[in-house]
Parts: sequence; C-alpha cells; structure tokens
Amino acid sequence: MNEVPRANVIAYKNPETSREDGREFDYQDFFENGAAALHLLSADGVILRANKAELDLLGYSAEAYVGRHIADFYPDREVIDDILGRLNRGEKIARYPARLRACDGSIKHVEITSSGHFRDGKLINIRCFTMDVTDLERTRAELRRQDSTYHQILDNLPVAIYTTDQDGTITYYNRAAAELAGREPEIGKDKWCVTFKLFTPDGKELPHDECPMAITLRENRAVRNEHAIAQRPDGSFFPFQPYPTPIRDENGNLIGAVNMLFDLTERQVSEEARHHLSAIVESSFDAIVSKDLNAIIKSWNRGAERLFGYTAEEAIGRSVTMLIPDDNQDEEPRILERIRRGERVETYETIRQRKDGTLVPVSLTVSPVRNAAGHIIGASKIARDISSARENEHRIRLLMREVNHRVKNQYSVILSMIRETNKRAENPAAFERQVRERIMALSLSHDLLVLGDWRGVTLFELLLSQTKPFGNEGRISMSGPSIVLSPNAVQYLGIAFHELATNSAKYGVLSGDEGNISVTWDITGSRAERFFHLTWAETDGPQVQTVGEGGFGTVVLKRVAPQAVAGKGTLEHASHGITWTLEAPLAAVEASVLNEG
Repeated sequence: MNEVPRANVIAYKNPETSREDGREFDYQDFFENGAAALHLLSADGVILRANKAELDLLGYSAEAYVGRHIADFYPDREVIDDILGRLNRGEKIARYPARLRACDGSIKHVEITSSGHFRDGKLINIRCFTMDVTDLERTRAELRRQDSTYHQILDNLPVAIYTTDQDGTITYYNRAAAELAGREPEIGKDKWCVTFKLFTPDGKELPHDECPMAITLRENRAVRNEHAIAQRPDGSFFPFQPYPTPIRDENGNLIGAVNMLFDLTERQVSEEARHHLSAIVESSFDAIVSKDLNAIIKSWNRGAERLFGYTAEEAIGRSVTMLIPDDNQDEEPRILERIRRGERVETYETIRQRKDGTLVPVSLTVSPVRNAAGHIIGASKIARDISSARENEHRIRLLMREVNHRVKNQYSVILSMIRETNKRAENPAAFERQVRERIMALSLSHDLLVLGDWRGVTLFELLLSQTKPFGNEGRISMSGPSIVLSPNAVQYLGIAFHELATNSAKYGVLSGDEGNISVTWDITGSRAERFFHLTWAETDGPQVQTVGEGGFGTVVLKRVAPQAVAGKGTLEHASHGITWTLEAPLAAVEASVLNEG
C-alpha cells in the first residue's frame, strides 16, 4: 500500500478553479465547505482528503483521519473490501449501506455513494460521498421491533386472524386461523379467504371473490352480522362469523383488510339444543317475554322477573305497556306495526320501568312469532339490562381520555429533555447518557404510579426513589405532613428531584463526605385556598467553584416543574450548596379521590 505522507496531504492548498460565464468557481471551497460529507481515496484506499462535513460526522481531526487507510474506520472489513473491489472494477457505488467507527468509539450507520476516476484505464483515485443514516437506522430497528411485537401478539391469540393487501392477497395469518381452516394458506398467493371452500348458511357454495372479505375490499367498508359455513380439506364443516374490516393509511386510502373468524360450531349446537329445550329460555338471565298482537303478555321467564320485579302471575295477561315509561308510550304501536308486517326489530337500546317505578336502560330485540300455518300471532321480546355496560363504557371513555392525556404529557416531558439536553451536550455519548438518565428518572416515577394504579404516590416515596440511586441516603432528611401527589405532580416533581440529586452528586453534598440535605414541606392557607410549600436545602457541602446557568436542570427547577403544578420555583446558589423552593396550589399537587362509580 502506497501511504501518502500526512503532512503533504494536510498542507494541500492548491485551489482548483474554473471559469464559467466569466466567473470563477472555487472547487476547493466547494469541497471543503459543502454540506455533504466527502473524502478522496487513492487507488489503494488511502484517505487523501476529507472535507469538514466528513470530519465532523466522525469526530476526527484531519491529522487523525487523512493519510490512513479507509479500512481502519470500517468495523466490517468485508464491506469495505467489497466496495473497493467493485470500484477497482470500474463499477459505481450508490447508497451502499455500511457502518463507520467514529472517534468516540460509537458506530455510525451510513450510505456510501462512490465512483472511481480512471485515466487510460487505470484507477487514479476514488471519490466518496458519505450520508449519515444513523437516526433512520434506529427508526427502522424500532419499526422492526414493533412489527415483531405485533406479530407475536397476533400469533398467540386464540381467535383466527388474517390480513390481506388491497387486492385481497393474503399477507399474514396466525396459527389459530390455520388450525380453524385445517390448512396452511399460501401467503402472496391465496386470495380473500384462508378457508378451503365456502358455503352460505342455506348450503349454497359461496365463491371466494364474493365472501365478506371480498365485499369489504371492494366496497371499502366493514361487513358485520354475516354467517357462513366453511369446509376443510379433510371434508369437515364448521360455521363461523367473519368480521372483515378495512385497513387504511394515514390519508384514508385503502391498503388492505383484517379479518377475524369466530367459530360458531359450539354456538350452533347450543342454538339447536335451545329449540328443543324450553327450560333454557326459562333459566335465561335475559328477560324473555312473548305477547300477542294486542300487546298482551303471554309468557314471562325468570329473567323478566329479575329485571322488572313482576312475577309471572302478576305480568301474564296484562299489557306490555306497563313496562314502558309515559314519555315512550308511542314506541309500542310502532313495534307492533312492524311485527304485523313480518319484520324483525333489530336490537336497539331504550328505557323500561320496573315494578317499583325505577327506570332501567335495556337492549331490546323483537321478533315475530308464527303459528304452525306460518301466520304471525304475536312477538317475542328479549330485554337485557345494560346499566353495567353503560357504566363500563363511560369509565372506559374516561380512562382512555386520561391515558391519552398522560401519554401526551410524558411525550412532552421527554421531548423537552431531548431538546434542552441536546443544546448543551458535549458530544453524542454525553447526550445519550444524560437523556438515558433522565428518562430512567421519569421511568422510576412511572413505575411508582403503575404500582399505585395511577391514583398517586406519596411525596416520601417519590423523594426516596429519585435519591436512592445516588447513595448517601443517610445524609438526606425528609419531613412534612403526609401527602399523596397527583400523577402529573409525580412526573414533574420526580424530574426536579432527579436534577437536584444529580447536581448534588456532581458538585454538592452527595459528591463527598460533607454536608447534609434537608427536604421539608408544609401546607398553609384556609380550607378554601390551601398552598403547598417545599424546600430542598443543601448545607455545609463542598465549596462550589462554578455555578452553571441555563441548563436543563435549571429550566426544570425554575420553569418546567413549577409551571406544571401552577406554582413558582426559586433556585438559590450559595458557596456550599443550593436551595430550591416550590410554592403551588395544593389542588394542583395533591391527588384527588377517583370516582369509582
């Protein structure tokens, strides 16, 4: 290898200029100060020149980089050998994925675009463009991880699930789908269905391109309340209910669909048995009532007794309108009119009145009852108490809004950490370490909230969790009334305590054997307007040589944490320690009692 003397390379200042339209163009300046990372290699792979963007990317000085063989910076020797071999054969390299070792030891993911300069068929030098794709590679790795997690979840679900692209070609299926269908579908080949053959509930063969999944893709809508029968390759049949649902991209464009298949074999057997055993109706938890076309009650099961409070003897022979509140009396005539026309009234939600006069929300289904000749002689009603369902839906909506708020809140905190830390990080390694430590501090607070079912965390627990990792807990005294912090206060005060402990571990009491930290808090004010006061005070610590201003910790202590609890924060520096005080409305700090209803 012909190694170029570094001194000659570094001292190379020969400007290359060109005249175009009467103006000089300085190629030397273009090379040195361009935004793209560039370097020039000899035919043997020795670095002849590197511009500022290239040196900044890897963190080397020109003296430490120029004059060395390019392979010294590739942790994967086979990659650079392949690149140089192809260039020597006259090939061009475009966006070749590679890894480069930076000066601090970290690995940069890059894409190399390169070509050789030949003269009389001989390679003279090599021009290389280096594009940093480290962040992109991290994103790709995270997407791969999420995709793996997604497939692990679906693979282990007991319900049959499969997906297709927008043309209906199967792209994925889980084990439950293969076991239900009795076959292994061919990904990329089979279309619309994982099943072997399909039939309608009345036994007619159903082409795959007319199945519910095909309708979903053709009409770009979810298909519900459909039933079908599938045949396995071994000849066995099973009834099922599909739930095909479109999958759309962020712009609302159809890109595929997902289908869940519920095996109805057991349900069908139960339904057949129900037709033969009237006792099942009698023991049903739902209220099952039959009436004639004049709205007179003819049958009344135990479920109806439980729901409405009337015994069968009290109800049979009376009008069903006794269950309908006064302001809903027009509902029954409309239902009877539809029943007379032979229509089935699909499930709908309404209000009914119990014997004691209380109102109850119910889910109601009404179907015609026919005699042996097929004439409609009345109707059957199935009523289900949905009080609990409505309460659960309300609680779920509240929970989802709360979770959405808290996730956004944490994203805001993390983005603030990254932004403020990046402003003052000395290098990528320091930036990574500081962000990792701060996110771990946030994670400690989050763990406490999870253990407490997000109801809150005591101030003592929060202080202990954030200071314990730094050791010397015996040098920290804590005193104040018992108080349970709200989830919002836990997250922001947790970050504040982490910054205080970090600073102390670097420069203050926790860095040596001198001094003490006193954390005190109190509650003042009247019942109508109460305030929370907290003081973190370091005394008798090491002599503080310098005081940093404007760092992330200062921003957190003076602005971010106080504002998060609608309060004010003060940070004072003394020669032997710091004092941080916080004053905020107690209502913004203390956890409120959750509504358990």
